Amino acid sequence: MKLTANWRAVLLRAWSVRLMLLAALLSGLEVALPLMHGFFPLDPGVFALLSFAATAGAVVARFIVQKGLTNGS
Repeated sequence: MKLTANWRAVLLRAWSVRLMLLAALLSGLEVALPLMHGFFPLDPGVFALLSFAATAGAVVARFIVQKGLTNGS
């Protein structure tokens, strides 16, 4: 496995990476929610649904050309 030549630009600018980080945050909130004992008035399933939406968006964003990024291969 080899990194693309522009991996730093992808890490900093790609929407797919941003959406995957959002999905990770939402998944963490889903796990932490029961530990907070009613701190959040939302059902844990809401975070799971939002995490799914962010992950699906990341998959779509991976295949869309984004300004400021070139094919670094």
